[in-house]
Amino acid sequence: MLWFTALVTLFLLGYLLAALLRPERF
Repeated sequence: MLWFTALVTLFLLGYLLAALLRPERF
């Protein structure tokens, strides 16, 4: 189940990074 936690963490980090790089979409 550790891989699932890592996958969710990477997804959330990528989403936050995209929000910081493209704030006009949010």
